[in-house]
Amino acid sequence: MKVAIATKNNAKIEGAKRALNRYFDDIEIFGVAVPSEVSDQPINEDLYLGAKNRVDNLKKFCKKENIEADMYLSIESGLIDLYGEWVNTNIAVVDNGVVASIGTSPSFPVPKRYVEEIIKTDLGQVSNKIFGNDDERHNRGGTVLAITNGEVSRIDLTESAFVMALTRFVNEKWN
Repeated sequence: MKVAIATKNNAKIEGAKRALNRYFDDIEIFGVAVPSEVSDQPINEDLYLGAKNRVDNLKKFCKKENIEADMYLSIESGLIDLYGEWVNTNIAVVDNGVVASIGTSPSFPVPKRYVEEIIKTDLGQVSNKIFGNDDERHNRGGTVLAITNGEVSRIDLTESAFVMALTRFVNEKWN
């Protein structure tokens, strides 16, 4: 199965691979950087909009370049105001060219004292101030690795979001 994903981020690609390998054999996945058309630090509805835009832009890119894929994937991470509390979450979109599906990852709480600065800059910059500049955290683990004391990584959150989005494609009884 040939899969296009709207990112060059290795952690997001690895999370997508893990999710896909739960259900499919012989996965070939390739990443393409395409715009989300939302801010670099999306909040609330812009998470879904950014993920959807990335899939749409990925499909346009593949069509223009005559690249065929069986599935198109994207994921957007950002802040959501959930019942008056801020959380960071991921929204994944999986599109097979006929049907699109979304899924979300587990979310982690963001202390109110950091929310405004994260919105103005991004979570990574604020994490650097708190935890120091750590390439491994940024490249593989993300902020969640630091706040969970090494128990959960960005790869894990990405995998979870894609597993949830894939349910529409792997369980006919649910559709």
